[in-house]
Amino acid sequence: MLSRVADSVFWMARYMERTNGMLRILRTNYISSQDEVKDFSWHTLLLKNSNATPEELKIISANSSKVLEHLLLDKNNSSSVLNNVTRARENARAVQDHITKEVWQCLNDYYHLIRDKQIHFQVTQGDPVTAMDSLIHNGMLYHGIVDVTMARGEGFTYLNIGKFLERAILSTDMLNIKLTELNYELHHPAEVPALRYLLYSLSGYEFYLKTHRGNFQAEPVLHQIIYNDAFPHSLSYCLKQLLRYFERLETESLPESYKQLEFLIGRTMNNVKYSSVKTSDSEGLKKFLQETRQELFGIAAAFNQYYFGNS
Repeated sequence: MLSRVADSVFWMARYMERTNGMLRILRTNYISSQDEVKDFSWHTLLLKNSNATPEELKIISANSSKVLEHLLLDKNNSSSVLNNVTRARENARAVQDHITKEVWQCLNDYYHLIRDKQIHFQVTQGDPVTAMDSLIHNGMLYHGIVDVTMARGEGFTYLNIGKFLERAILSTDMLNIKLTELNYELHHPAEVPALRYLLYSLSGYEFYLKTHRGNFQAEPVLHQIIYNDAFPHSLSYCLKQLLRYFERLETESLPESYKQLEFLIGRTMNNVKYSSVKTSDSEGLKKFLQETRQELFGIAAAFNQYYFGNS
């Protein structure tokens, strides 16, 4: 497979995974802003997903509708969901011969849906949850269509590498965002709704209830998000899937390139596996998340250099 084709498939998957993650955390945050959470603030999420100036952020941060419009539909915000879907579609357009017509049609429909006037009206003046549910549903449709129509060749491999790498980054970021909002003080009673909303954002609330019978404590929540191999949004699960799909490239790779990526992925997996994250050690937890995020971006940069031919 040509490096430019692999690059486009990889980024198509990353943008779609990023879209799904953003929609879920925006939906959860909007609901919590209308719920029992005291002193709710969009500040941390805006800092993470906006290129607006501090003055502009201050103006919109007190208005949930304005925040959603900015993070979902603002063409001038490079990190908006609209721009992510647009980039995913552009990458898909460039590699139509390497994805199925059903995948292309799904992405094209998604692009037109998010630009629909009805979606804009619901976000700005109606019920934003309905709009986000519609978009999330189409994202789930995309994942299903990929799974049942894509041949299990190199394209499918690069697609999954991009998906699980981006998912690992998102899980790290979402955990950091919620813990930052709590000032990493996990012993505080206010942690309960925050942890619940964190699990909602990662589609892990029902999994947690079945595993721990609703006993909300910080330690098992962190364990689920970081270490639980049965939870599809955990760091451990994402890294294992990343390695699984990467190993399929061995026969198609230059030995030196393969060794570089194998080392980086293996090191990150071991750093996660043999870490001992404790809720009582806020500085250690913060450092762990920062270092893990840097290592994940290092893996992405290595793919860019050794497999996609970009400097």
